[in-house]
This record gives sequence, C-alpha cells and structure tokens, in this order.
Amino acid sequence: MKSIRKIWYRARLAVTALANDGRGVAAIEFAMLLPIMLMLFFGTVIFSSAIAVDRKVTLMAQTFSNLVSQNYAVTAVQLQNFFNADNAIMTPYDSTLTSAIITELYIDPTTLVPKVEWSLPYNGPNVVSPVSAHATGVPLSPNTVPVSLAVGGTYLIYSEISYLFTPPVAGAMGFMRNGVTLKDVAYTRPRQSTCVIYPTPTSGALPNCPQ
Repeated sequence: MKSIRKIWYRARLAVTALANDGRGVAAIEFAMLLPIMLMLFFGTVIFSSAIAVDRKVTLMAQTFSNLVSQNYAVTAVQLQNFFNADNAIMTPYDSTLTSAIITELYIDPTTLVPKVEWSLPYNGPNVVSPVSAHATGVPLSPNTVPVSLAVGGTYLIYSEISYLFTPPVAGAMGFMRNGVTLKDVAYTRPRQSTCVIYPTPTSGALPNCPQ
C-alpha cells in the first residue's frame, strides 16, 4: 500500500513539475508563428512587386501610344523600334513577358462606333499566349473607347499592353505558379496630322486619311 502511495505521489510531483516547466515555450511559440510571419513577409513582397509592375504597364501603354501619335506616318521598322524602346520601361523586370497591340481607330461620325484602320501585335519571346492584331476594317465594341473620346470623324491611336507577372517565390509558396496577366490601355490623338498613315508609301505623297 505504501509503495502505491509513493508511486502516486511521485507521479503527482512529476506532473506538477512538467506543468510548471517553462523551458522551450519560446521555441514552440516561434515555430507556431514562423509560417504566418513568412506568409506576411512574402505576401508583402509579392503585392509590392505587382503594384510596381502594374504601374509600369500603365506607363508602357501611354508611351507606346504617345510615340506613334507624334508621326505623320509610320513604317513597320519604326513601330518595332517604338515597342523595343517601350520595353525598356519594364526594367528591372523581365521585359520579354510583355505583349502589345497598337491600333489606329476611326470614330464613325454617324454611329460613334470605332473602326480599325490598321493594327499590329508585338510579343516578347517568353509570352505564353501571343496576342493577335485587330482585324482591319472591323468595328470594335463601342465600349472600347470612352464616351469623352468618341468624337465622330476623328482618329485615335489605341495601345494595349499585357504583362505576365509571376512572382519569383510563387512556386515555393504554392500559389500564382502560372502568373497573373496585368493589362492596361491608352488613347492619344494624332499630334501632327488628322491620322497616322500606315504603311508609309515608298515614294510619292502620303495618301489621305482612310475612313
């Protein structure tokens, strides 16, 4: 009987000592909080990078449209150079993940529906889904152009930029492995003439603006 009491007493002492033992608590708390802290840290990095890239996409769309609208007429070589120069805006991010469409639109004076006069696509070598040019002569959705810019009988240079954003730590964290496409568009009016002629004739005077 005494031996059973001793065993029970020692067991109670052991349980009490274990309950009062604070060694290793900090390590356990750190192990519990570490995953949450890492998610917050990498989430902040990814979110900040996405915002920075999105701003660059907006700037690229505005710049591409601006460069084209400052010409009377453009050639395929000029447009390619404009796109190459525009890509430099994406530094230090990978510019080969950029795709673009540059288009001239004519606003129908009767319906105010934008019609494609000419359109060309540009793609970086690492773009997963290459973009296609808008079909020449085909009307686009009226929603393509803001109401304030849909002035009948006028022309618009319309640029569309897409960027496949993939965070470098996305694979390790198990999300956004395929990336997310960031897009933006921009509109400018021709600065030097009523429209921008493409392609530029090899000789002779420039043709009249098409309608």
